[in-house]
Amino acid sequence: MSSTPTSSAVTQPSTDADLAGTGAGEAAVGQAAAAGAGQDTADGPGLRAALTRGLGDPVLRVLMAATAVSTLGRGVFFTLTVLYFTSIVGLSAAQVALILAASSGVGVVTSLLGGHLADRVSARALCLVLTLTQGAAVVAYTAATTFAVALTLACLAAGASSAEHSARSAIIARAFDGGARVGARAVLRTVTNIGIAVGSALAGAALVLDTAPAYRVTMALAGATYLFGAFLFRRLPARVDAPRREATAEAAVPAGRSPFRDPRYLLLTALSGLFGMQFALAEVGLPLWVSEHTSAPTVVVSAALVLNTVIVIAFQIPLSRGTEDPAYAGRMMVLAGLLMLAACLGYAASGAVGAVLAVAVVLLAMAAHSFAEVLSSAATWGLSFELADPARAGAYQGLFAMGYNVGAMLAPVVVAATALRHGVPGWAGLGVMFLAVALGVAWIGRRAARVAR
Repeated sequence: MSSTPTSSAVTQPSTDADLAGTGAGEAAVGQAAAAGAGQDTADGPGLRAALTRGLGDPVLRVLMAATAVSTLGRGVFFTLTVLYFTSIVGLSAAQVALILAASSGVGVVTSLLGGHLADRVSARALCLVLTLTQGAAVVAYTAATTFAVALTLACLAAGASSAEHSARSAIIARAFDGGARVGARAVLRTVTNIGIAVGSALAGAALVLDTAPAYRVTMALAGATYLFGAFLFRRLPARVDAPRREATAEAAVPAGRSPFRDPRYLLLTALSGLFGMQFALAEVGLPLWVSEHTSAPTVVVSAALVLNTVIVIAFQIPLSRGTEDPAYAGRMMVLAGLLMLAACLGYAASGAVGAVLAVAVVLLAMAAHSFAEVLSSAATWGLSFELADPARAGAYQGLFAMGYNVGAMLAPVVVAATALRHGVPGWAGLGVMFLAVALGVAWIGRRAARVAR
């Protein structure tokens, strides 16, 4: 991350004329910069070169800066939220679980709503307002003293976050073409992981002090980063918004096909949401499995999550290359399914060996899991962009995000009912499910490639 775009976006005033003045030449530079993510160049291969190229695109530069700032606050927020609710606000574990479930449900709805709004109003303004809403909600957590207030704020923050994600995806779909879209998503995913990692580390100060003022000051600072990052969206060019329509009855409904009338895209959304349950394995299943069913020390969970972050940061950009081709994306998805099967079997095996070997097996399984995450993300991004109707970019990306949110909401229950309840057979069943889902996505990719020919 560079501080250059952040500072310039804040200190230099922007007007509608400035934003609308981004010409075809600047847009072409942006396409080349985003498409080059992960490619080797004369100035060096790898992460730094890809991020540097991203700074050459006016759209990706703003999105990188906004993402870096907001995810720094998100890392703090994610690290402290549950402990803040239980230790400071005084909520029970059951109440916290209800808050998390309810806010996830709100996110399912707003992810679809955010996409539809991005086809009707300015996506730039929408991202600004929604990010401001998230920041205000996080700051307001410092005054939460009851379950009702905490529940309201959590739903507001989660709803705004999901809607903003859909609107941002619509911006990417309009600003870039082909492989440049996936390249942009890969760059932003990398920046997100870096920001969250740094934010989580900064939250350690509050955890060490473990006092109410420390939690509240840290949460307030986290909310302030959202507020700061929101105004960076004003620097986006006007071309990222949906085309303006005349104020007529016919123009009230956006052109193009509704994603709900696109069976292929609905199937892709459902399968991608199912595969997205793999995130819950790391966040919910692994900690409980290690602590209750293995002889490994629980600190291995932290080591595994650090390994996951490192792999995603290092490999998301280079391994995303080429996934704008539906057939290639399908092949990468099959590989991701095989890796998830291996990871699930590895997690299961860790419960049948001694402590030292269990640590090694868990880390190897997490490595396979992390590469599956990277490959599946790139593959489904490519398909979600290529199979969407460009005239309804917001609606399609909103539906796709909703599929992931539904999967995330159901994942803890599924993981608990399979791996955590039935052990080895449960883990094996999850692995087979991931492989079957991956084969389904690959089938969609192959058929799409044949139709394109």
